[in-house]
Amino acid sequence: MTETRPAAVAGFFYPADPSQLGAEVAGYLANAETAADGPVPKALIAPHAGYAYSGPIAASAYRLLTPAADRIRRVVLLGPAHRVAIRGLAAPSVEAFQTPLGPVSIDRAAIDEIVALPQVAIDDEAHREEHSLEVHLPFLQRVLGEFSLVPLVVGGASGEEVAEVLDKLWGGEETEIVISTDLSHHHDYATAQRMDAATAEAIETLHPEKIEREGACGRIPVAGMLTAAKRRGMQVERLDLRNSGDTAGSRDKVVGYGSWAVTGGGAVAAKGQDEATATDPDVKLLSKHGAKMLNAAT
Repeated sequence: MTETRPAAVAGFFYPADPSQLGAEVAGYLANAETAADGPVPKALIAPHAGYAYSGPIAASAYRLLTPAADRIRRVVLLGPAHRVAIRGLAAPSVEAFQTPLGPVSIDRAAIDEIVALPQVAIDDEAHREEHSLEVHLPFLQRVLGEFSLVPLVVGGASGEEVAEVLDKLWGGEETEIVISTDLSHHHDYATAQRMDAATAEAIETLHPEKIEREGACGRIPVAGMLTAAKRRGMQVERLDLRNSGDTAGSRDKVVGYGSWAVTGGGAVAAKGQDEATATDPDVKLLSKHGAKMLNAAT
C-alpha cells in the first residue's frame, strides 16, 4: 500500500514551489475582507478552482479559522468527484496527503469508523487525481499548521447519505468541516450571476433541494452539509460570491465561486419530511455516466 498520496495538481491549480505557494496563500488571506477575530464557524463552503480564479474567494472563508488555529485538530473535507465515477463516498487508504508545504496526516481511526456505513468505501483511484480536495490543503496548512484530515470524495449519493457521514464525524471544537464546490460552469457573465444568486439563496435558506443540477458541481456534499445544519438549527452566512470574470478570466464563459460560513445551532433535531435530498436523481445519473474532467477554472 502507498503510504502517501502525492500532490496531483501542484504546478497547475496552484504553485509547486513551496516558497511561492506559501507567499501566494498568505497574500490571499491578508487581502480577504472577512474579519479574522470573529466567531469561528463550524463548517465552511468554499471553491476548488485554480488559485488565480478562486483563491480570493476561498481565502475569505479560511481567514475565519485564524482564531481557532490552536484548537482545530481535525478537518473533515468533502468534495465532488471529477475524474472517476463512484457510488457513495470514497475514503483513501493512505496515511498522508502531500502538498508542496508538506504532508497532512490522515485520521485513519475516523475513516475506520465511517467505512462501516454502506455508502462509504476505500477507493484510492477516486483520490489519485482529484483536485476538489487537494486545492484546499495549502490554505488549511497555512492557517492551522498541524492537523489531521478526513478526505472524502463524493459521487453518486444522496444528501441524506452525506449528512449521516457528517453526523458521525461532527465532533466538537476540535473538528472543522469543509465542503468543496464551485458554482455555475461556462455561462456568460450575466447568466452566471443569475444562476449563482439562485444557488446562493438556496444555500443561505438551507434548501438544498432548490440547488439546480448545473448550479453547483458539489451540490451533493453541499446538500449533506445543509441537511445536517438544518437539523441543528444552524445558519449559513455568505462571505463572498463572484466568478472567474471578476478574478482572472474573460466574461464570455465564466465559472462561479462562493464561500459561506455555517454557524450556531445545538443538538441534532429529529429528521423531518423536508429532507428532499434523500432521493437525489444524481445518484443514478452519476453512477451511469460519471463526471467529466474539468479544467483549472473549475
